[in-house]
Parts: sequence; C-alpha cells; structure tokens
Amino acid sequence: MNHDAISCELHDFVEVACMYGYQLKLTLKDSQTMEGKAIDIICSTNTGECLVIDNQGTKQQIELTKLAKMEVTTPNSKFKEVIF
Repeated sequence: MNHDAISCELHDFVEVACMYGYQLKLTLKDSQTMEGKAIDIICSTNTGECLVIDNQGTKQQIELTKLAKMEVTTPNSKFKEVIF
C-alpha cells in the first residue's frame, strides 16, 4: 500500500475539478498523458487516493501521487494548470 499523499492545497484543486466536472489533460510523472472529464476521487486500500476521469465513456483511475501536471481545458474555469 502506498502511504504517500499530495498536499492539502493540491488535493483541493483536484476536488474543485471534480465538483465542476472539468475537462482535464493530465501528465503523469512517467510523462504519460491522458485526457478526460473529472468525475470523483476514490480511496482504495491497494492504490490510495485516485482521481476518476471519464474519457468518452471509459472511466480511468489515476493515483494522485502519480500526477505531475493537471491542465484544465474547460473554458472559463476557476484555474488553468496545477503542477504537482
């Protein structure tokens, strides 16, 4: 089990993205990118906290500790980019 966590401030940005259903472009620490609509944050005993995104009907879970950058592509969003 991964006991690492992101800061509360960064967690708040992820929560806001889910609350507003923002379209996101995510860059992971391994340089992989993915896009989708922020749906929820879930907690798993195996992976820890994960962001759930919906990419054209396919739901994906991304561990919060693996995020490097979160870009919001939704127009008029509360924020545009967060670096983890």
